[in-house]
Amino acid sequence: MKLSVVIPAYNEEAYLPACLESVSAELRANEARGEFEIVVVDNASTDRTAQIASTFPFVRVVAEPRKGLTHARQCGLEAARGEILAYVDADTRMPPGWIGRVLDTYERDSQVVCVSGPYEYDELSRAKRLFVRLYWLLLAMPMYRFTHYMAVGGNFAASKEALLRIGGFDTTISFYGEDTNIARRLAQAGKIVFDLKLVMRTSARRLEDEGFVTTAVRYALNFGSEVFLKRPLTREYRDVR
Repeated sequence: MKLSVVIPAYNEEAYLPACLESVSAELRANEARGEFEIVVVDNASTDRTAQIASTFPFVRVVAEPRKGLTHARQCGLEAARGEILAYVDADTRMPPGWIGRVLDTYERDSQVVCVSGPYEYDELSRAKRLFVRLYWLLLAMPMYRFTHYMAVGGNFAASKEALLRIGGFDTTISFYGEDTNIARRLAQAGKIVFDLKLVMRTSARRLEDEGFVTTAVRYALNFGSEVFLKRPLTREYRDVR
């Protein structure tokens, strides 16, 4: 098995079908490049998440009863059979060419242990979408060049061997900062590539619910806290469904 797509899912019956349809289409488009699988981690859902996931071909559903994103990510790491694990969130839609770009990155450079890219929010207004692009270009990329690592939790792929070598995901982190934590630690095992063209389409539900500026500032502060203090700044989080 060459690549496993791991999708943590907590009560995602509304968004998961579109996610799985997009991922399945990408796997079919790249079937000549190797073997693939989709692992949906049912993270203590109380809705029809697991039943919906099981109706899709190529999908293997595994249960993680301990609720929490990092618990779900770690469960996916242990269950997946691929050499490369692509982590996407249940409210994302994988665009055409995403898997090919990930595989190309690994094939070009044997030192790469992780590749990630930005989000794109279709539901936002044109002005807010422009702000998001500037956020990635003017804030995220300079920070990546400074630290040499960056990962977006619903849009990254990592070597399974490297993940195991660093001890997997830090399950003491509930939500904020978990992606920066894994990127920082993976940087000790190899090269991290942050590719602005490796875009993942995702829901804007958290931005809309918590406030556009508030969410952006919170993520930026937790990134900085992980970089400089080796721990996230925000401990509490709220599920947005």
